[in-house]
Amino acid sequence: MDNLFFVSSKLIWGLLSPASLLVWLLILATLLLWLNYFKAARRLLTLLSILAFAVMAYPVGDWLMQPLETRFQPPATMPEDIDGIIVLGGAENLKLSTGWNSAEVGDSAERIFAAADLSRLYPELPIIYTGGSNLVQMPDLDREGRVSKTLLTQAGIAPERIKLESRARNTYENFEMIQPLLPETDGQYLLITSAFHMPRSVGIARKQGVKVIPYPVDYRSNQPEQRYWDFALFAHLETLEVAWHEWLGLTAYFVTGKTSAWLPAQRKQHSQQH
Repeated sequence: MDNLFFVSSKLIWGLLSPASLLVWLLILATLLLWLNYFKAARRLLTLLSILAFAVMAYPVGDWLMQPLETRFQPPATMPEDIDGIIVLGGAENLKLSTGWNSAEVGDSAERIFAAADLSRLYPELPIIYTGGSNLVQMPDLDREGRVSKTLLTQAGIAPERIKLESRARNTYENFEMIQPLLPETDGQYLLITSAFHMPRSVGIARKQGVKVIPYPVDYRSNQPEQRYWDFALFAHLETLEVAWHEWLGLTAYFVTGKTSAWLPAQRKQHSQQH
């Protein structure tokens, strides 16, 4: 069942991502022209032009991204009663790393940096890193987790502190597969992942009974006063893609019962300062 969910999510995203939708609609408009449905084609092309111009000219994706990134805040004071630091994978680019026989980072390298910072603040705690290949056609990339371990050690984390899980393909499997690695079943863990990904991650953790304190990093949206017309198509489209993907993920995980709420909220922190 988990495999069906994984494959289905990839197929659906191939149809519903913003970039894919623009291409599919363009293909539809072309077909309408060839079939002599000129009025319908004109309307569709007009809609496409308006949407494409909006995405190119202004960071519209920030409107979808910022509610996700502001849903959880880092701890006001760092807690003392922590049993480990959980880091969700995504910082490593497994495809490039395998192709070039090196350890390459992707767009979420801040997760590695944050893990290194917290490892110095909590020098006795294990760093529990979870993440495998999320590619349908290349599911066996780096099953041993060599890339992740290399990046973590390059950041200054001692190898003996790293507990590695390298088979999870999505966030649900992240928390499912790290259960045996947790030093305390009923313990409390700092959770590092991208800010936009934190609501879904916390919802899944709560559903599976893993107590986490969010530590969001890797912010992608501009503050309102920093948004302006700059005609940066690829930058705007990248933010829109990530935000739209996350909102679809929140919805799919909630509908299938994999998360505790559609949009989980922050709970009051009772821990003392470290």
